[in-house]
Amino acid sequence: MNSKFDQNIIAASDLKNLLAEKPGTVLIDLLPPEHFASRHIPGAQNACVFQVSFLDDLAIAAPNKQVPIVVYGASQRSQDATMALEKLDRAGYANASFLAGGLEALCGAGYDLEGKATDQKDDPQTTVTLPDGQYTVDADASQVEWAGRNPNTRHIGTVDIAKGVVDIEDRTITGKVEIDMNTIHNINLKGDELQPLLEAHLRSDDFFFTKMFPKAVFTVKEAKSIEPAWLTAPNYHVNGELNLRGVSAELEFDATVAPLEDSVFVLEAHFDIDRTRWHVIYGSTRFFEHLGMHKVFDLLSFQIRMVFVPQHSLC
Repeated sequence: MNSKFDQNIIAASDLKNLLAEKPGTVLIDLLPPEHFASRHIPGAQNACVFQVSFLDDLAIAAPNKQVPIVVYGASQRSQDATMALEKLDRAGYANASFLAGGLEALCGAGYDLEGKATDQKDDPQTTVTLPDGQYTVDADASQVEWAGRNPNTRHIGTVDIAKGVVDIEDRTITGKVEIDMNTIHNINLKGDELQPLLEAHLRSDDFFFTKMFPKAVFTVKEAKSIEPAWLTAPNYHVNGELNLRGVSAELEFDATVAPLEDSVFVLEAHFDIDRTRWHVIYGSTRFFEHLGMHKVFDLLSFQIRMVFVPQHSLC
């Protein structure tokens, strides 16, 4: 979407003169408050374009929609100013411009900034970098969700991660994660008398045979970054082997890895598997005839969130 302000460009070299010639101009920093506290243009006010309250915050800074406004974001690559101008246009502001190249352009032009960390390198926080080391799965903070289907309905549930350790070296992840198959639970039938029957069925020899095979183990043979490893996109390709119900088979999927605080990182993944590769064949028309109401689709869906903490933090 375009706005009527798209061509209202202010060059970094012209900003000082503009503010001097039009002292009533409202200068708006569009970045989060913590970034604003680190570095911003002197005289700027903060209204983070990523917050739902952006227009409310802007109305405090510029209650008169007729006054000239100059917005600026991070850099030429970042779309923050474009998004802000679209919002200003829809909200009825009459006179808005944007600083070409954002703060990055000002820094390149030698413009003095204010804040607590004006001399530090500005990390754009767009790609993932994982420090080398050994990490342990935080089982309490991690979750595996599953979904299975038949022609009539869909069942969803969870299964717990028991433990796991991975090593990171040169942006490559290897290791093992163990899943406690006796913890397989159904969610959508909660409170229904059929819930315990379904859970018992899943643990029986018809499905995962947890009495004989109580654990499933996923071995991460190699997980490598997908360049340029954007933080919010699938940024790692995982190549591994899943041992389930005593059968081992290759399993590959893409995952999104993102750092949290204190060197913790999270891995999120969403994928389907063909359960029959692990000899979970109950209800499959590829293996049985005249199933009637007992048909079960072959594909199982998984949504995985695993939180990893540095090994030394557990000592």
